[in-house]
This record gives sequence, C-alpha cells and structure tokens, in this order.
Amino acid sequence: MARMATTQKVVVSTIGAWLAGFLIFFPILWMVLASFKTELEAFAIPPSFLFFHWTTENYATVQERSDYLHHAMNSIIIAGGSTLIALLIAIPAAWSMAFSPTKRTKDILLWMLSTKMMPPVGVLVPIYLIYKTFGLLDSRIGLVFILCLGNLPIVIWMLFTYFKEIPRDILEAARMDGATIGRELVYVLTPMAIPGLASTMLLNLILAWNEAFWTLNLSTSYAAPLTTFIASYSSPEGLFWAKLSSASTLAIAPILVLGWFSQKQLVRGLTFGAVK
Repeated sequence: MARMATTQKVVVSTIGAWLAGFLIFFPILWMVLASFKTELEAFAIPPSFLFFHWTTENYATVQERSDYLHHAMNSIIIAGGSTLIALLIAIPAAWSMAFSPTKRTKDILLWMLSTKMMPPVGVLVPIYLIYKTFGLLDSRIGLVFILCLGNLPIVIWMLFTYFKEIPRDILEAARMDGATIGRELVYVLTPMAIPGLASTMLLNLILAWNEAFWTLNLSTSYAAPLTTFIASYSSPEGLFWAKLSSASTLAIAPILVLGWFSQKQLVRGLTFGAVK
C-alpha cells in the first residue's frame, strides 16, 4: 500500500509539473505559432491553433525591413560585455565580503540589494543627461555600463552566497603554502566555485539580454539591441501581431537555445550548497 501511495504521488506530481510547465511555456508557443500566420489569421476569433495556412512571409518581411544581425550582434556585445565586467568586479567584492567581513558588510549587502527595489524610471532623467553630456547615448559602451551597474548587486549577492559555502580551511591552506590573494582568487577559489560562477553568469546574461527599459531609452539605431528591434514593430498605425510575433521569436531564439543547452549547469549552480 505504501509503495502504491508513493507511485500515485509521483504520477500526480509529474502530471502537475508538466501542466505547470505547459502553462508557463504556452505564451511562447502561441507567439511562435502566430509568427507563421497571416495578419488576418493572427487576429481571427476564435483563434486557430494548428490548422491554419502556415507561411514564412512574416520572417521575410522582418528581414527586409530590419537588420536582424546588427541588432543581434548588439545584444551579444552588450549582454556579454556587461556580464564579464560585472563578474570581474563581483568576484573580488564577494570574496572580501565572504572571507574578510567587517561589521558593516551586512549593511552594504542590504544597501546594494535595496538599489534593485528602486524603479529605473526614477533615475532616468539624470542618467539620460549624464549620457548626453558625455556622448554615451546610442553607444554600446554606455549600455554595457548601465546594464553592468544594474545587475551588479544580484551578481555580488549570488557569488557571496556561493563563496560562503566554501570551507575557509582550504583558503588558509593555500595561504600557508605562500599563495597571494590574487593566486588564491584565480587558482583556488574560482575553480571551486565554477558551478556558482556559471549560473551567475547565465542569469546575468539573461537579465541583460531581456533588459528593455534602458535599451529603449538610451539607444536608437547604432547600439540598438533586439529589444529595440521588437519595439519597432509596435507602431501608431496598429499592432501587426504576426510580424511582431516573428520579430519576437527571432529575438528570443538565441537565449532560448543557450538556456536549453545550459539548463543542467544552471540548475546545478542555483542549488549549489543546498544539499550537503
């Protein structure tokens, strides 16, 4: 009876997990399907799910109207650059807070986290004026800088949590062997925290890739990433759902592929230290 009850719980839990996953994924599936419809079919009520006239006309129109590769390259440079710079800053910062804390370490961590609670629109005007003064509007460097600063508190918090799980004895042994702080970071701490570093990097990359507020307000054409590419298909003349869906599908495709192939590493990193 106990085995039967356990089997039933597993089946129910599995079905519930699949249903929850399908509900979460359904909007993405609907967007992909709408990208292969005509504009009339995309607006049709009741909507057709699978049985409609499939067409790739929307993708051809998007390619003719916009330079997808230019926007995609901007997204790669901006998201990748902000992630690398954030890691270079966050690794030594998290190391100092985890292994050389002071009485103000917790206050600093809470202060950094509190900056993420502030709505970005509250500092839009001063940031815009600063960028205009220094010529950083519509520049990749400017977007890399603002996205790095925006995600830096999360990166430091995640790495601080991972580093706290590493035994101090290992670092003390390295110091007894004559390792400097730099060698300790590069050859001892970093290899031991690879799962945490990988998950932090992936999460920061996703956040930077999906950032829309700053990219829409601080870029126009030259440094415009894929978020601006999507927004260009929402015009005063109306919402072209099929073309908007095809543009959105092209924009999320790279990050979906990356997330699919790195999901094991991401889960491993997010659960790093949870099970001992």
